[in-house]
Amino acid sequence: MNLKKPKFWDQKKPNFYAYLLYPLAFFVNLFNLIKKRNVGKKLNVKTICVGNIYIGGTGKTSLSIKINNILKKNKIKSCFIKKFYENQMDEQNLLKKEGKVFISEKRLDALNQAQTEGFEVAIFDDGLQDKTIDYDLRLVCFNNLNWIGNGMTIPAGPLREKIDNLKDYKHIFLNGNLENLEDLENQILKINPQIMIHIGKYEPKNIDEFSKTDKYLVFSGIGNHRTFVSMIKNYGLDVVREIEFSDHYKFKKSDIDRILHIAEKLNCKIITTEKDFLRLNRPELNKIKFIKSELKILDEEKLIKAII
Repeated sequence: MNLKKPKFWDQKKPNFYAYLLYPLAFFVNLFNLIKKRNVGKKLNVKTICVGNIYIGGTGKTSLSIKINNILKKNKIKSCFIKKFYENQMDEQNLLKKEGKVFISEKRLDALNQAQTEGFEVAIFDDGLQDKTIDYDLRLVCFNNLNWIGNGMTIPAGPLREKIDNLKDYKHIFLNGNLENLEDLENQILKINPQIMIHIGKYEPKNIDEFSKTDKYLVFSGIGNHRTFVSMIKNYGLDVVREIEFSDHYKFKKSDIDRILHIAEKLNCKIITTEKDFLRLNRPELNKIKFIKSELKILDEEKLIKAII
């Protein structure tokens, strides 16, 4: 099932529908409070959890890959851990291209397997709210554009837990295209003056493959569609049409046929993300190109000190 998040989640202030759902959000907050009492397990493997409070599109996978690359450069044997979700095969495949991935319905089982195989560090792509593991380092990710949406917890808003819980974290990661940074940093430091703020931005690795004289249709089924389109436009490509699908969307033949038809009508070329491209399985793939983006850390030394 491909569910698209409600538009009112990303409004700056809660609306009628948000307040209507607030009683359910209250129980989510209560459940999170009860879970805090759980004591997670700690194994011999160092654990780094890259998670989020805002649901989807915060760059967890990109940051997990970046951390893995840093560890590899420092000769540290690292792996990824991912909870199995059938609709997240795209992320699993991306991680498999970068290193060893342990996938299980229970993250603790995957961690035990990583320890058995002698890995020194396990990088968890998601799992911040999983209290079965006592993580050595927790990085909470946000997208600069979406930030906290309307500021309410699910289902009234897009947050897995209250934003005030930032006081329980030592590291926060802001990623996107460097929008709203000063304002966001001020908001964060009001909640937790001691938190270490890490900043990153996306850069295309293969932008030279795309001509600035062409017109483009951009489509994606990721959580941060706006950031992806903004990155493309910032590098001078002429985007004349964009189509947004829900996160981890499973493309149907009719979807691709519609995209091809619109592109032909507008006389433009088609761009998508690498993650979406991996989910496509059509003969027309030669008509669709993907932009491979890389997360650049603005102060990488600060991140290195945190993870090593």
